[in-house]
Amino acid sequence: MSLFGFIPSAYAQSAAGAAGASSGPLEMLQQFAPFIIVIGIFYFLLIRPQQQKAKELRAQLSQLRRGDNIVTAGGIIGTVSRLVNDDELSVEIAEGVRVRVVRSTVTGIASKGEPRPDKADDEVEKPKPVRRGKTPPANESKPQS
Repeated sequence: MSLFGFIPSAYAQSAAGAAGASSGPLEMLQQFAPFIIVIGIFYFLLIRPQQQKAKELRAQLSQLRRGDNIVTAGGIIGTVSRLVNDDELSVEIAEGVRVRVVRSTVTGIASKGEPRPDKADDEVEKPKPVRRGKTPPANESKPQS
C-alpha cells in the first residue's frame, strides 16, 4: 500500500467520529487544558514577579528623601538634593549641577544616603562670576569724546 491510500480512510474516520459523537465538557476541558497550563506558567513566572517588583519600586519612590542616590530611566545617576513636589525631584548629577526629574522616571535607588541638613537653594553658596577681559570698574564712567 502507498501512503496516499491511508489518507482518505483516516479523513473518513475522523469525520465520522466527529459527526457521530457529541463532544462533552470533559473533551472540551482536555482540549483547553494545555492552554490553561501555559497561561498559569506565564502568570507565575513572568507577570506576578514583575507586579511585585513594580509594587516594591512604588514603595521605595514614596520613601525617597534628600541624600538618596538614584538612577533614572535615562541612565543618569545622581543624588536627590530636594523634593520639589509630589511628582518632581531636584537631582544633583555633578557638583553644582542640578536637574529637575519627574519622580516616575526613577528606575532604582542605588543607595540610601544620609539625609542632608535642610538648606534651601537660596542659602547655598553660589560661585562668583569670573570677569574676563578689560571692563571698567563699576564706579568709573567712560570718558566722553
